Amino acid sequence: MPVPATDPGPSGKYSLSELMVAAAAREIRDGEVVFVGMRLPLIAFVVAKKTHAPRAIGLFENGVIRSTPAAQLIYTMADPPNILGATQCLDMLGVMSLLQSGRVHVGFLGAAEVDRFGNLNSTEVRGPKSKIRLPGSGGACDIASLAHRYVVLLEHSQQRLPERVSFLTSPGYGDGAGWRERMGLPRGGPSAVITTKAVMRFGEDGEAFLASLHPGVDGDDVCSNTGWKLRFSDHLATTAEPNPEELQAIREYDPEGFWTK
Repeated sequence: MPVPATDPGPSGKYSLSELMVAAAAREIRDGEVVFVGMRLPLIAFVVAKKTHAPRAIGLFENGVIRSTPAAQLIYTMADPPNILGATQCLDMLGVMSLLQSGRVHVGFLGAAEVDRFGNLNSTEVRGPKSKIRLPGSGGACDIASLAHRYVVLLEHSQQRLPERVSFLTSPGYGDGAGWRERMGLPRGGPSAVITTKAVMRFGEDGEAFLASLHPGVDGDDVCSNTGWKLRFSDHLATTAEPNPEELQAIREYDPEGFWTK
């Protein structure tokens, strides 16, 4: 799911989308195999490769595997720049099999809804008078079920962050600690939810808590736009602003701000 265009950060030196990209990039560790995703996660992979994680490997759902970012900005994963210079061009089953064998460390996902236990809904949103049908899982359920961890990016609002998703498309921690094990999922779960206001992480009980506030965002604002009583970390931080190296990588790759304006 796309994150809408955002206003500049409080310093005026970066956009909120650029802040989210930098935060997402820091979730990638050097040498990891990453299910990249499109839009902001695509650029997060580029930033990580150019800064702290040069040995990370990127997977795309259409079968492309890259050890280097595409030389030009891509808009869909099948764009020619993503094929040129790829390490491998397999089919979808080829990259999904890496999930099944436990070789994917982290995946990036979007959703219409994310709830207090990190469950995702990208199938159906239920309003008081109607239902809105959405595209569904794609490969998101596979990534959420089988990657070692996953990271979600989305807009922060009560509608997008309900206490319980109205349709469980892709599993987080279900109803709390131990749920994934009871369901037979061998590993994984959400490690972070990066929103337009904050970063949430997950405790041992499987419930999300507020880990950091974006610069200029108030905790009461986050709570009033979250659909459950959100716990705060004992070490609540401010999300680190993009540093000059990260901003340079973002703007060189997306010079017109197509994804990050």
